[in-house]
Amino acid sequence: MERLPHGTRRLAVRLRMDLDPAWLWAVLTDYPNLSQFIPNLKSSRLLWRRANVVGLEQEGCQMFMGLRFKARVQLELTELLEQQRLAFVMVKGDFRRFEGAWQIGHDERGSTLLYELTVQGCAGMPIALIEQRLREDLAANLRAVQQEALRRAS
Repeated sequence: MERLPHGTRRLAVRLRMDLDPAWLWAVLTDYPNLSQFIPNLKSSRLLWRRANVVGLEQEGCQMFMGLRFKARVQLELTELLEQQRLAFVMVKGDFRRFEGAWQIGHDERGSTLLYELTVQGCAGMPIALIEQRLREDLAANLRAVQQEALRRAS
């Protein structure tokens, strides 16, 4: 995790696995069903598609320090199939900034899945208090994508 000015955090998590990258891509781009296997993602709805760019609305929900925390974002995602990269940026939502990418890699040792996120909380959001939660959630999201890809591949 990198701490940037004004309550902004940049995080990255990478996971290595023995799995065909096509399965990872299929899971990441199954937008209407993401909330069925991504922890704390309450809903995921495809709003529109224009060639390799899609609009997506997502709502997350979780308990944190005894409080129920909900956040909604509308994302614009660009599917870069040749590069195995899915880049996203928030166009509307409950954060000042929410952008990043999923990147699939592959070599002789297997596949890698990298998730990068830059997030800036809204005014009054104690980002320092939720840093650990962000770390855990990113790792959990990668594991969830891996588990779903393994399930589909079997």
